Amino acid sequence: MSLKIVVLAKQVPDTRNVGKDAMTAEGTVNRAALPAIFNPEDLNALEQALRLKESHPGSTVTLLTMGPGRAAEIIREGLYRGADGGYLLTDRSFAGADTLATSYALATAIRKIGGYDLIIGGRQAIDGDTAQVGPQVAEKLGLSQVTYAEEILDVDEAGKKVTIKRHIDGGVETVTAPLPLVITVNGSAAPCRPRNARLVQKYKRAMGAQEKALIARNGAELPYAALYEERPYLNITEWSAADVDADLAQCGLNGSPTKVKAVQNISFQAKESKTMTGSDADVEGLIVELLANHTIG
Repeated sequence: MSLKIVVLAKQVPDTRNVGKDAMTAEGTVNRAALPAIFNPEDLNALEQALRLKESHPGSTVTLLTMGPGRAAEIIREGLYRGADGGYLLTDRSFAGADTLATSYALATAIRKIGGYDLIIGGRQAIDGDTAQVGPQVAEKLGLSQVTYAEEILDVDEAGKKVTIKRHIDGGVETVTAPLPLVITVNGSAAPCRPRNARLVQKYKRAMGAQEKALIARNGAELPYAALYEERPYLNITEWSAADVDADLAQCGLNGSPTKVKAVQNISFQAKESKTMTGSDADVEGLIVELLANHTIG
């Protein structure tokens, strides 16, 4: 049983390096001010997809991401690890999208891809922490969904159902669900494999149209231009809103009911500090103080 798997992946700002310029005046993330990385839980999702590809010969793994031209880096990173291809959903009309508008755009692209068996993504993105996009995509496509997945255990030979181990509050449960299916994967799932050196050499010159155009605007010639005709797999496919027949009223800021009222920078400062030893008197004094202010007890 071969599978057609779509992996939802996102290029996110590295929130470990947030500074004063991290947000715009409109309340959206200033992505230009932060280094961009592959969303961590989407890497966990990619690993589950690649494992299914290995265990089911003939299966394909395709990445789908939404963002500006530089987000093609996410597609390359997936190719380096074993994905077969990818699509970059990119259009100015997608800018500023909340989870509702993002899931709408992704769902329109998935319909265009068609023929999918599994759609797998990370539980949530670190630039939002909402865990809403995966379930919303499932709802818009009318598909069943399994969230908080730890491991995709098996797909039956008939290709009708998949068995999944998921982590929930209080324990772990094993569930089965019908295909086609949307799955969101926890960050506690198996980490993604590293880049494969052979695949890096094969795909290192893969680029999207916007990246090529940027080189031209900077007055430089496209390196190894002939390769893109000789090796079509080096051309990363880009789709605009028109390409996926998206309703512009449901895209980007226009389709985003979530509005940021205000953004504040909060700094925590210690008002006082105490240096304590491990003596019995100091420990006893600390316990008495904690009991008195109801921190414990």
